Amino acid sequence: MFKRLQQKWGLSTKTFWIVFLAFGLTGTTTAFLTRYVTRWLGMDANSEWYFRLGVRLFMLLIGYQVILLSFGALLGQWAFFWKYEVKLLRKLRILPPESTKINLAIFASGTGTNARRIMEYFHGHRNIAVALLICNKPGAGVITHAEKWGIPVLMIEKERFFRGDAYISVLQQHRIGWIALAGFLWKVPEQLVAAYAGKIVNIHPALLPNYGGKGMYGEHVHTAVLSAGEKESGISIHLVNEHFDEGEILFKANCPIDAADTPVSLAKKIHELEHLHYAPVIEKTILSSGSVQ
Repeated sequence: MFKRLQQKWGLSTKTFWIVFLAFGLTGTTTAFLTRYVTRWLGMDANSEWYFRLGVRLFMLLIGYQVILLSFGALLGQWAFFWKYEVKLLRKLRILPPESTKINLAIFASGTGTNARRIMEYFHGHRNIAVALLICNKPGAGVITHAEKWGIPVLMIEKERFFRGDAYISVLQQHRIGWIALAGFLWKVPEQLVAAYAGKIVNIHPALLPNYGGKGMYGEHVHTAVLSAGEKESGISIHLVNEHFDEGEILFKANCPIDAADTPVSLAKKIHELEHLHYAPVIEKTILSSGSVQ
């Protein structure tokens, strides 16, 4: 039960138990305060039933929500509980329905500097929202970035990803329309590529079609580029198909290579290009696709 709930909320194990603790503390505190308020008002079993009911409803509908947000803030989970409250208010028709946006999922495995930039770029965006982070590495730095922005995190397992449904059902539950790969080190399975044909974007730290393919990621790419004596490198942003780095190229940007460059210094240049261009190209690709009405 807990695992299903954790997956539904899209939280890491640590964050899930913090959220669970906040709910527990809120229930206990609300019950205590309800008894205190009824005594303070001089109410007992002989009081009119509608007065007693009114107090309890007030504490449940108003007091509980305020206390929940307070504990959420104290435990560092304000973003999660604020989203929870907004969703509840929309269900009760107190707030208007959420505006229609294209939901974007980010797939990432590491520290997540590109993912963080994408989250920042689309925060408050009129048409596009980062709705889910998919991660295959427990403890990856990108998880912290997602939690900071209140973005649900789904930790995936290799067996289900490659031999099961590739988590397509979960993506559909989150109404994911597009996917951005940001340092995701697993090959995307064919059934996921088919389900999101033309709607998965990746960034490669070299000028494709050169220095792409299996094993060509991170420092491996920069080492190969320098070993070949290239005078320039750059980034390629492309759609994903069933083959490594062979999808339609959407955008390229170049940077010069100096004689003193090392894989580390070249990586720094490439990261600057990635952070500058990736999110805007994702935005342009989605908006020009006709997905947004």
